[in-house]
Amino acid sequence: MHSLGPQWMDPAWLLDQFGSQFFWVSAAIVFVECGLLFPILPGDSLLFAVGLFIAEGSIRINLVAACVLLTVAAFLGNVVGYEIGRAAGTPLYNRQGRFINRKNFDKTHEFFEKYGAKALVIGRFVPIVRTFITVVAGVGRMDRRHFFVWSGVGAALWATGITLLG
Repeated sequence: MHSLGPQWMDPAWLLDQFGSQFFWVSAAIVFVECGLLFPILPGDSLLFAVGLFIAEGSIRINLVAACVLLTVAAFLGNVVGYEIGRAAGTPLYNRQGRFINRKNFDKTHEFFEKYGAKALVIGRFVPIVRTFITVVAGVGRMDRRHFFVWSGVGAALWATGITLLG
């Protein structure tokens, strides 16, 4: 595998650097991408690589356990993003940074309006939207139970599905 971005976004480089800890680094990256507003992390390619590396024996973890742990990391990341949105939504929305800016929030909000709760599932598979959808749900004060259910479904389908594809 060869990455077009920085070295640290290349799963093979991460495997070389972290060896047996690669899986846990991957779970941490999934968590951060899903909840801490870092939209440029390699979530999809990392999940695919975890599946590939498990299949070829480069990392030793049970595939089912890996899928469960990655789903939990993605779900918990979403919960953190949602709570950030509830607590600090307006100041975040008004920020004009490179990635955290009104344009990205507006695009995500439009996506959310178009697809409703399904956006939490579908948005998992759309880079950048994946990062912001949870914050938008928090800013909009989506019902927590409703958010948790659909976020959990999306986390399971995304983390398990992409990992199994690998």
